[in-house]
Amino acid sequence: MKITAIEAIPFAIPYTKPLRFASGEVHTALHVLVRVSSDDGIVGVAEAPARPFTYGETQESIVAAIRTLFAPRITGMSVMDREAIHAILDRTVGNPTAKSALDMALWDVIGKTLGQPVTALLGGFSDSMRVSHMLGFAEPAKMVAEAERMRDTYGITTFKVKVGRKPFKLDVDVCRALREELGADIELYIDGNRGWTPSESLRALNAMADIDLTLAEELCPADDVLGRKWLVEQCTVPFVADESATTPGEVTRALLGGAANAVSIKTARTGFSHSQRVLFQCDGLGAEVVMGNQIDGQLGTLCTVTFGAAYKSTTQRAGELSNFLDMSDDLLAEPLEIVDGKLFARQTPGIGIEIDAGKLAKYRLDDGN
Repeated sequence: MKITAIEAIPFAIPYTKPLRFASGEVHTALHVLVRVSSDDGIVGVAEAPARPFTYGETQESIVAAIRTLFAPRITGMSVMDREAIHAILDRTVGNPTAKSALDMALWDVIGKTLGQPVTALLGGFSDSMRVSHMLGFAEPAKMVAEAERMRDTYGITTFKVKVGRKPFKLDVDVCRALREELGADIELYIDGNRGWTPSESLRALNAMADIDLTLAEELCPADDVLGRKWLVEQCTVPFVADESATTPGEVTRALLGGAANAVSIKTARTGFSHSQRVLFQCDGLGAEVVMGNQIDGQLGTLCTVTFGAAYKSTTQRAGELSNFLDMSDDLLAEPLEIVDGKLFARQTPGIGIEIDAGKLAKYRLDDGN
């Protein structure tokens, strides 16, 4: 099971509407398809989403890192040598989504070679996850209408509301409207993408104290060290570290330092191997976890549910698994379906990814050679 080839293919698929939040907005999925081939003729596939406003990676930098830094060094190695491969990847700092896509593509090769679903190899706890839908900045009526459509069409009853605007009354009004119009049976939690200061965050939380929020994520910057610790001490719901905790070390520091008491796990930035490490740290420290969304397409979403369904801890909360619905198209030959508020991990060898060759040819940005 030696690696014989590694490809990094840039592609672009427009969103039907932009997703807006405190740290930026996204109009087009500028992602990279990563393929790892073995000498057995097996091809593993994963996706790297470029998020320059969060991790500093661009589509061009992901392609360059994989083609020029990583592929030459790990081609020829066994796909089973994951620790040795990660040791080589980690000689280069940063580049989390490039490394993660390689890791997940390797797991895909292993699953296909062994004839086993990756979700079973990882843990096999469940075959599905409940779905949470992420609502970006808009007027209250539009956000309520989108939530109602997601509930009525897909059975989704958990919503992550993007906040962090100034004045924060805009976001308070949205959350109140969602609670009033959708009732007590839906779950609401908020994500500030570092848009508020600690004091603004506390004022906003106090203003929403009566609408039963279940989580508060990244309301203020992680480098507001004392302010953030102060805020977490005041917060009456779990405070989730997301982009401030992108490595196992950062997760440990955030939890032990009092900067968070829950963690968002995103396979797009920690793959399967390092996501395991983050999860097991959280389990050991008694911290809740949420399976997050990197504004993934269907391919990335399938990777998320593959990991999330594998463990008890990651199935306790709904996973952020629906934002692919805002894309105008996708690369999967067999599209994902959300049914009764759930998304299922595929029970076929590997991750269950089959790429539509025609769509890849349509959306890829290189010359195909």
